[in-house]
Amino acid sequence: FTMSLFVYCIGSMYCLVKFAPLFLAVAVCNGWLFGDFVGKRSELDEISLWPLPQKFQSSAVAFKLSPARFQIVQAKQSSAGPSCSILENAFRRYFEYIFGDLKKPEKSRKKVYDSDLVELQVWVTSADPECDGFPSLQTDESCEFFPSASVLHCAVTSMLSNPMNDRQRLETFSQLVYEDDYGVNNINKTDISDFPRFAHRGILLDSSRHFLPLKVILANLEAMAMNKFNVFHWHIVDDHSFPYMSRTFPELSQKGAYHPFTHVYTPSDVKMVIEFARMRGIRVIPEFDTPGHTESWGNGIKDLLTPCYSDSSPSGAFGPVNPILNSSYDFMTQFFKEISTVFPDAYIHLGGDEVDFSCWESNPDIQRFMVQQGFGTDYSKLESFYIQRLLDIVAATKKGYMVWQEVFDNGVKLKADTQIHVWKGRPQYQDEMAQVTAAGFNALLSTPWYLNRISYGQDWVNIYKADPQNFTGTDAQKKLVIGGEACLWGEYVDATNLTPRLWPRASAVAERLWSDKSVTDVDNAYNRLVQHRCRMVKRGIPAEPLFVGHCRQEYKGL
Repeated sequence: FTMSLFVYCIGSMYCLVKFAPLFLAVAVCNGWLFGDFVGKRSELDEISLWPLPQKFQSSAVAFKLSPARFQIVQAKQSSAGPSCSILENAFRRYFEYIFGDLKKPEKSRKKVYDSDLVELQVWVTSADPECDGFPSLQTDESCEFFPSASVLHCAVTSMLSNPMNDRQRLETFSQLVYEDDYGVNNINKTDISDFPRFAHRGILLDSSRHFLPLKVILANLEAMAMNKFNVFHWHIVDDHSFPYMSRTFPELSQKGAYHPFTHVYTPSDVKMVIEFARMRGIRVIPEFDTPGHTESWGNGIKDLLTPCYSDSSPSGAFGPVNPILNSSYDFMTQFFKEISTVFPDAYIHLGGDEVDFSCWESNPDIQRFMVQQGFGTDYSKLESFYIQRLLDIVAATKKGYMVWQEVFDNGVKLKADTQIHVWKGRPQYQDEMAQVTAAGFNALLSTPWYLNRISYGQDWVNIYKADPQNFTGTDAQKKLVIGGEACLWGEYVDATNLTPRLWPRASAVAERLWSDKSVTDVDNAYNRLVQHRCRMVKRGIPAEPLFVGHCRQEYKGL
């Protein structure tokens, strides 16, 4: 007799009935309930799912998983085949997560119990599994599991829409596995119904203020997958440095990076980040913020920035992108044409925030342009003039765009599918969310989730309590909220402290964006988050502690 877990996939790998529930159950077969089961620990101690599924029920019925017997494979009927890299990569990764501390042969359990769960089979039936595709805002992350049993065979059949769902499913499965007091891996009979509350669940990392080595970015993509984040917002350049190596304009990084060879992201680096993220169901959305935040751009592109004046003479300083020169728009056309081919996601973040008007106000050429255009002295109209032309340039590349809220606030004409990123108004961001959604635009929230703001104590609690739909508006407005992002700006963060500062505080955002709106119990969240933080540490993520205490794996010297 054997125990098997079947994962059954149907339809296009990128479509399934919206909000189809997930039911994950470890089947009970032929009366095996507690055969050879020893060292049972409390469910609260061992099963700490994060983020919390939509519905979750666990029983004391338990089965064992032995690294010598258990395997994750594709079913013989699967249409994906062994060349489906997303699935095969996930199988290897999660097997190691489950049995990571039992990799050495001398530590592996040799005895096979009647109650062993020996196989997880993934069955993909769609004619085109789209194993080489990329996740998107429309990717359906819901799924279904169906338990079945017979005298000689037990199985749980799962219906999932694409390989990205398999990553979510394997993460949940791995979190259900726990080690008892005797070192045996167990999994309890569990029913789970799951799907994300919001489609956009992101992390912003800033690689301009401090250069972030590739290994740091990849490690945090791994941590994002553990927390079911699905968007990496890469704030790749800013005033301080331009580490993106452009094939079209190589002088941008040659003259704008902290170092032209060591502190840059080559085309192969960028490709690696995108592929590493794809394997984990994570979108990569780059941000190239203009017309402000562009000081580093001017080092490599002559006449791109506005010359500032003092007492009617050039001061030698430069301000935002010069919005009155055709050459500025010619450059942007070529540059964003390249960006649209390098980054496969349907969206690019165009920034548009914090434009300092003082340099524009000092420049006599711009002053004359303002008069000619009838803008008077309202330089927000000049900003809107620039942004409108930029949006037209990006739209021509067939890309959608995200912008910071100032672009909306200044009345720029926007496409209907524009995503407005709310970051200001702390703590009165609710009014902005109401205004954006009342205008019919998709909104995502970051205001309460600027994780670069730190304080003594458990600041994750306020992070956890913030809700992107907590504003006065209609149900139709609430549906326009697509999610949010935790942002870690880099003024005081580099490779030495980024990961522990981000995790597990970002995990609080992850649950708010994934779990049901009713999941608000801070005490329950604390108990689960403490265990989840220990799980991340065990997997190699140096997440900081929430409070005093210890992790169980410390007993083993980990």
